[in-house]
Amino acid sequence: MNYLSIENLSKSFGEKILFDNISFGIERGQKVALVARNGSGKTTLLNIITGKDMPDSGTTTFRKGIRTGYLPQNPYMEAEWTLADYLFQTDQLAVKTTRDYEEALLYLKENDTPEAHRNLEACMAAMDAADAWSYEDRVKEVVSRLALPELSEKLGHLSGGQQKKVALAKVLIDTVDLLMLDEPTNHLDIAMTEWLENFLSRQNLALLLITHDRAFLDAVCEEIIEIDHHQIFIYKGNYAYFLEKKAEREAIERAEIEKAQNTYRRELDWMRRMPSARGTKSRARKEAFYELKEKATRKIDKNIPELSVKSERLGGKILEMYNIEKSFGEKKLIDDFSYTFKKGEKIGIVGSNGIGKTTLLNMITGSERPDRGKITVGQSVKFGYYNQNGLTVEEDKRVIDIVKEVAEIVKMDNGAEISASQFLTYFQFDATTQYNYFSNLSGGEKRRLYLLRTLMSNPNFLILDEPTNDLDVFTLMLLEDFLSNYGGCLLVVSHDRSFMDNLVDHIFIFEGDGKIKDYYGTYSEYKASREKQIKDTKKSKVLVAKAPSTKPTYKQQKEYEEIEAHIGALEKEKTEIEALLSNTENASSDTILHASRRISEILHELSNLEARWFELAETIAHYE
Repeated sequence: MNYLSIENLSKSFGEKILFDNISFGIERGQKVALVARNGSGKTTLLNIITGKDMPDSGTTTFRKGIRTGYLPQNPYMEAEWTLADYLFQTDQLAVKTTRDYEEALLYLKENDTPEAHRNLEACMAAMDAADAWSYEDRVKEVVSRLALPELSEKLGHLSGGQQKKVALAKVLIDTVDLLMLDEPTNHLDIAMTEWLENFLSRQNLALLLITHDRAFLDAVCEEIIEIDHHQIFIYKGNYAYFLEKKAEREAIERAEIEKAQNTYRRELDWMRRMPSARGTKSRARKEAFYELKEKATRKIDKNIPELSVKSERLGGKILEMYNIEKSFGEKKLIDDFSYTFKKGEKIGIVGSNGIGKTTLLNMITGSERPDRGKITVGQSVKFGYYNQNGLTVEEDKRVIDIVKEVAEIVKMDNGAEISASQFLTYFQFDATTQYNYFSNLSGGEKRRLYLLRTLMSNPNFLILDEPTNDLDVFTLMLLEDFLSNYGGCLLVVSHDRSFMDNLVDHIFIFEGDGKIKDYYGTYSEYKASREKQIKDTKKSKVLVAKAPSTKPTYKQQKEYEEIEAHIGALEKEKTEIEALLSNTENASSDTILHASRRISEILHELSNLEARWFELAETIAHYE
């Protein structure tokens, strides 16, 4: 069943053609990734599909009656809206009923009156009637997994990254048939990204996705649509398959262009001394010449040489951290951490948002001080720090001038020198874009410009804080190649698992409560090791439970009796809470809120206890 049809779509901005006469469709349940270089029209295409922009020609058609959702790169939000205002913007009955229920809870918390109690009871009855409790569970899962603030929080109080997560939560909560996402993993930590993979994979919906995260792409999508040279190419497979087939396609195109160029030279000579006769044959040959010229002069990507910027020589002493501690209020971010950096090592940093990763980088570069401990930086160290604040320059400056402020000539490790313009070309800024104004660049192009300015300043200790956000997959591969050849120390924070796996020697894992673990290996190796450890632990528990070769011990008998008594007590408490929640007229708001949370805890505890009770019951019954 076709959900979306794109037919003969074209779009240009001035002389810049984004795509020309492209056509494709999205079927029910199909999950597709859209890839292209920054500035090639990915976001523009999604904006056209969703009606936020108009094509120059062509049509976009949705199947009648399907529901769609769209996560833009920069979602619009009213500063005075609350999270609840934004998340529940829809006329769907389950959504409206859930919003009324959430608002009734908040109102009761602030106004403990009989009227508030009656209102909550009415909302709970409406939730039953609309069968909306499953939707409520979905809301709680998404909000908790994305670590969003309270639903009463004003959106104007949130950072840009938090607002993007709120917008993502809204499209995930809504029930849709076709979901379109523009860089959904930006501002997510690795745990959130892995949860999002699982969430999208289990949804029965069609998906059109823009992402630079190759691991995420492989986990969620089974098909790739590429925009290249104003056309689209479709690949039915994962990212590795796409790279293989793209290379094959470009090799064939290069051969065809070289053949066309040879023919073009011969035909150009004929055109210059074309006979004055205007016969049909001559006219046909002339028309064919212009078609040949277009093909022969077409540019195709060449193999870009490896670059490695010359950096200042590092001395014997680089960077040493002794017993570092850092807290903000009651929250401990770093607790007694020590490390001595060695020449040429590449270290990744992973951990949840707000856990202290950027704080560690800021202490290393001196913009923050530790509460306790000492950081010693070697005299020869020259930092290059790419942070999340972005590049601050005058909007009316040209790209080439912004780069030349750092250096007009960049020295390479092999002794060669390249111009600022050549360095820009390596990072996919063509001649036209180099003379464009900063204000006209896309978000991804601005991030890329900031990145190359950081790289070309010849640092010998490079610190990158989420460098992959807003970069396309092709620029990421260039950056990986560049950093692989980098001779200085590299410290990188990233949620992009492929990027980390391809670069770093070991990783600092922020585990919470200030603890930092140093794991020698890639993130994927760490994740596999952690999952194996969990699996082995579960397996050993099962084996112990399944194969008791001796009579149950006194300790097991005692545990069985205690669990049985505890289950009984919890069941009684559960019955009492359910009775309270069914008649809240005489209960305070705090009592109701506590009861709602407590019944959830009881259900979770009962699930764990019953599993252990069955294990012990089987052992005891075997010997009775």
